[in-house]
Amino acid sequence: MPRQSSFFTIAPAAFALLTALACSGGRPDQGSTRQAVLIERTETAGIDFVHENGGRGDFYYVEIIGSGGALLDFDGDGDLDLYAVQGAVLGTHDAGARGNMPRDRFFRNESSRTESSSTERQRNATSSLRFVDATDAIGLDQRGYGMGVATGDFNNDGWVDLYLTQLGANILLRNVQGKHFEDVTAQAGDGALAGRGMSTSAAFVDLDGDGWLDLYVVDYLRYDLASDKACFDMVGLREYCGPQSYAPARDSLFRNRGDGTFETITTSAGIDRDGAGLGVVTGDFDGDGRIDIYVANDQAPNHLWMNAGDFTFVEEAMIRGSAVDGQGRAEASMGVDAVDLDHDGDLDLHMTHLISETNTLYRNDGDGYFEDVSLQTLLGTQSLRWTGFGCAFFDLDRNGWLDLVVANGAVRADPTLRSDGDPFPYREPNLLFLNDGGQGWTEVGHTMPAFGPLHVSRGVTPGDLDNDGDLDLLVFNNRGRLQVFENPLRTANPWIGLSLIDRHGRDALGAKVTLRGSTGKLTRWLRTTSGFLAARDPRLLIGLEPVGLTPSVEVVWPTGEVETWSALMSDRYHRLVEGTGDPGAQEGRP
Repeated sequence: MPRQSSFFTIAPAAFALLTALACSGGRPDQGSTRQAVLIERTETAGIDFVHENGGRGDFYYVEIIGSGGALLDFDGDGDLDLYAVQGAVLGTHDAGARGNMPRDRFFRNESSRTESSSTERQRNATSSLRFVDATDAIGLDQRGYGMGVATGDFNNDGWVDLYLTQLGANILLRNVQGKHFEDVTAQAGDGALAGRGMSTSAAFVDLDGDGWLDLYVVDYLRYDLASDKACFDMVGLREYCGPQSYAPARDSLFRNRGDGTFETITTSAGIDRDGAGLGVVTGDFDGDGRIDIYVANDQAPNHLWMNAGDFTFVEEAMIRGSAVDGQGRAEASMGVDAVDLDHDGDLDLHMTHLISETNTLYRNDGDGYFEDVSLQTLLGTQSLRWTGFGCAFFDLDRNGWLDLVVANGAVRADPTLRSDGDPFPYREPNLLFLNDGGQGWTEVGHTMPAFGPLHVSRGVTPGDLDNDGDLDLLVFNNRGRLQVFENPLRTANPWIGLSLIDRHGRDALGAKVTLRGSTGKLTRWLRTTSGFLAARDPRLLIGLEPVGLTPSVEVVWPTGEVETWSALMSDRYHRLVEGTGDPGAQEGRP
């Protein structure tokens, strides 16, 4: 008998009303008393990045897709620095000389060097968020048409590296001891590492538990500027084409040899289907101890690559219920995230879609089989009017239940914005859903003046930018400025922060953490891939309300080793290093 769903449900009459409201643009939860605050600090924090998509009236398809970026501790000083991915001027408008082209930007986090403490900030309603543009200081001169970025220490030297996805050649940047980045694409791969066509999202992940990070790259379309086509809307105005205008591409998989180089294993691993992929997330979806890969495909069935061991994968999305929606339709999947939403210890899936399609939430039955519960939870109906790209679950109000941010931006011009003379009429409101303790969802983005102005948003990533124990937010906007939102949380809800470090001294991507206390348990997984084109804070910040103040912390490392820690103090970060906890039973890979 199928397990009883613990996701939120609603009565049929209420559902009909809410569906009608969603379709008409109403927000049924506007009367809610739930409170949450995000304050934009972009300018005062020192961030002045504006994305260039190359749009000059030619409607090149690539213009409408990006942009993204990453949070990472580049210099090992304990706070999160910022890497922003830039586009380029295209076609006949190309600036020509390399020095005139826009470039990626790097901002060093100086927040911990300010004098204001967390208590002072809360009392005075001021912010200590401070970044400085260190692009020139670290010698970064990355120019190209960038899309997204993945973070991970691929050579196990203790410094976080970057893989940049682009239109054309992708780039692997080695972090040289927190001083500068070095392009090692040629020497680290066999040619395929540079990619081809248009790559979008990517993920570093240890797929075989050998302690070295492998790399999965989502390749979107077989597209370049020379193959660009002209498309028009129903009234004959020039418009961006859809993905069906181009052939879908096949993703790429690279095995880390453990010597600073990668081997292309796409074919031998069984990655044998094209898909027009945009987002990727990794995790052990069926609980067998092996990391699987889920890919969100644009207007095509999604892919779920189940890890069969020995670097072979079997595509099982259709038979496991996560290839199409509950009515059997392939949707325009963009961003994707996987978390334990219902506190039952397995990974559920959420992905964003095109306007008039619901964003989709799949419930995991515990064995890696999924049920579409989008309509029951209202996350689907409230997304009908918008086109979603980036998405990320994070505990905004630190109550132990994961909230959701969705970055929206159209791919077809809004007639009203166009008639008003908007030069880029694709702007839409972003959505921010608070999880009401497992009882429902409240959309609160509309209540925040700073969160309200319309943008064409793409990547989104949460992280504790000022190390004060709550999660802030970055939003990457296409043809717009990058936005920094501070979370000035004023709550006594206890929390614990965990930095998980493996035996090699790097972030243990893929590790599973379970907190067990007198009142329940919580499960989290460590990865940095964030929804769409972005990378997030590598630390776990967990509200302790559902489990109590002093839970035990169990870590299942990517190697399968299990360790526990107890009596960890709340309201602070802890660095848990593999081999220093109390040993538990080994969860070996079959």
